[in-house]
Amino acid sequence: MRTSTAIIDDQGKLNNFAIEPKIYVDEQGDRTGFTTYAELLNGRLAMIGFVSLMALEVLTGHGILGLLGSL
Repeated sequence: MRTSTAIIDDQGKLNNFAIEPKIYVDEQGDRTGFTTYAELLNGRLAMIGFVSLMALEVLTGHGILGLLGSL
């Protein structure tokens, strides 16, 4: 099976260069910088860290500084 990637322009000239891909816009938007997505992710990670530190203190009886000091 043979396909032709050549294009003939409006003046009848043969254009045998590669066909450019179609350009599209990312619908999800930019996810860098101070965006709502970044703030939600930062808040969720902070909540996970805080709960983890509370669980560590309940299970060991020492805070994070006491635990690091005993190493």
